Amino acid sequence: MYRILTALAGMALATACGPESAPAGSAAVAAPAADTVPGRWYTEAQVAAGEPLYQAHCAVCHGADGSATPDWRKTDANGNFPPPPLNGTAHTWHHPLVVLTETIEKGGAQYGGLMPGFAQVIDADGRLAVVAYIQSWWTDDIYARWDEIDRR
Repeated sequence: MYRILTALAGMALATACGPESAPAGSAAVAAPAADTVPGRWYTEAQVAAGEPLYQAHCAVCHGADGSATPDWRKTDANGNFPPPPLNGTAHTWHHPLVVLTETIEKGGAQYGGLMPGFAQVIDADGRLAVVAYIQSWWTDDIYARWDEIDRR
């Protein structure tokens, strides 16, 4: 059932986005676009578009370089976890593209987090661009492991 829902969500994202922003690494898309970054689903244009969005809306909590909080696995005085790193050193790569974009859209409350949703300020193409920017920090090994998860 999860695979079907993930595939349907991926198709919805691919249908809603222009061909330049469709996630070629997603199981819902048959072939990568000619201008994608080698071995990745995204383009350099998406990375460039994602940088200012990330810096404006995400860096304050996750760090300008995605390194976030050093002790991100330890709860604060209120029992909440601080923002995790997004640079490939934490668990972000464990989540398929549809979950990453949905978390940007709706926030982290659905997963027990405090991150607000950004649906009103970052559109669907922008959310893909933010993920592209974040994934541009990931090593090829981390990206390959993420890609396996995303294809399920």
